[in-house]
Amino acid sequence: MRKGSGKWTDFAQRTSHLALWSTFLKWIALGGVVGVLSGTASAFFLHSLDYVTNLRTNHGWLLFLLPLGGALVSYLYLKFGQNSAKGNNLILEQINEGQETIPLRMAPLVLFGTLVTHLFGGSAGREGTAVQMGGSLAEWFGKTIRIDADDRKILLMCGISGGFGSIFGTPLAGTIFGLEVIAIGLISHRALLPCFTSSFVGDLIATRLWNVHHLHYRIGTVPAVEMSIVLKVVIASILFGLVSLLFSELTHALKRGFTAIFQNPMLKSAVGGFLVIALVAIVGTRDYLGLGLPLIQQSFESEVSPFAFLWKLLFTSVTLGAGFQGGEVTPLFAIGATMGHSLADLLGLYAPFLAALGFIAVFCGATNTPIACFIMGIELFGSDAAVYLFIACLVSYLFSGHSGIYTSQRIGVSKSRLLTVPEGTTLATVKELRKQKRSMRDKESEGKADTGKGEER
Repeated sequence: MRKGSGKWTDFAQRTSHLALWSTFLKWIALGGVVGVLSGTASAFFLHSLDYVTNLRTNHGWLLFLLPLGGALVSYLYLKFGQNSAKGNNLILEQINEGQETIPLRMAPLVLFGTLVTHLFGGSAGREGTAVQMGGSLAEWFGKTIRIDADDRKILLMCGISGGFGSIFGTPLAGTIFGLEVIAIGLISHRALLPCFTSSFVGDLIATRLWNVHHLHYRIGTVPAVEMSIVLKVVIASILFGLVSLLFSELTHALKRGFTAIFQNPMLKSAVGGFLVIALVAIVGTRDYLGLGLPLIQQSFESEVSPFAFLWKLLFTSVTLGAGFQGGEVTPLFAIGATMGHSLADLLGLYAPFLAALGFIAVFCGATNTPIACFIMGIELFGSDAAVYLFIACLVSYLFSGHSGIYTSQRIGVSKSRLLTVPEGTTLATVKELRKQKRSMRDKESEGKADTGKGEER
């Protein structure tokens, strides 16, 4: 060994650690700023959401203004929204090598639009609003400090994590959600520290500084791990995955259908508002409006209608399909919790226990984020049911197939080796590939049939 090689190695090691320390401090600072921005935005949104929900509850006549409210929000997006109408998908596209910008106006537009939806009784969630506000604020911050393209992607992931973690009070789940939702089966560990910082700080800012309070549910008695119970949980989880698939496909189908029938987005949302009012008249209750938090509470504390999950699913799909603003996740919680409660008697399981599994499993199947949902389950319900929570997430994730609520989500790794998917395929394009394959098979079948007829002649 040469005489100076030891000194060079020592210098390289010192430089390496200096680089690691600079990266650590950099992302603690940047992730922390995004956390402050997204946590503050989420807190303002949650307090405003409580206010408009109370208004709607105390003034039932507001429901009849839902068509007008939907038309107003659609007009604002048409006039001022630019590409903001893509919502969460716009953020995912930009992280996955997108060339567009995320306008700062997305934050106030989605905030106002979601509050209008809930004020007048639309069935929607809140995660989409928090994620879009977090993403647009992260984009604005990145432009302000002039970060490069690679750091921009990480900062946008921080926006997702900060928004998610602060809106639900689940900083660990928020961290993993920002990493996992980008591409099915792939996680970027480079963004782990930034996303955790953003989610952790965002939750602290929302709860400690702005006094946001999150609801907690009691899972009750957790059964011992036995093969009979595991089998029942697997059966329930398969159904949870299929219901999440139904929700995603129905919502996307209604979006396509409404757009094809009504070229004018204002008219489309107005008609959707009238359909929600009609559904209320048919069902005879307003339990399925808004977030669905009372339904979740009933699933853990009392009784719910056996088909409540289907009604909530339909109300939410119609609302979002017609172009109203808001997220899908909290309604998915309600769908899963009520479904779990309904399955409890059939499977001979404790209702709050199965409601908790449905709560996270339906959400998992619709977002393709099993690890984030598992961690959320532990944050919300404790670790006693960890094994069952993990099983529910894994099974639901698999049986939801290559479908989900975010059409720009990439398929990094196929859920089955028997289902080959080209690199870079999104959930939207995988459907087109299936159609093309079916079309080719049909043409081949027709060609063989014609050949057979020719030979007979």
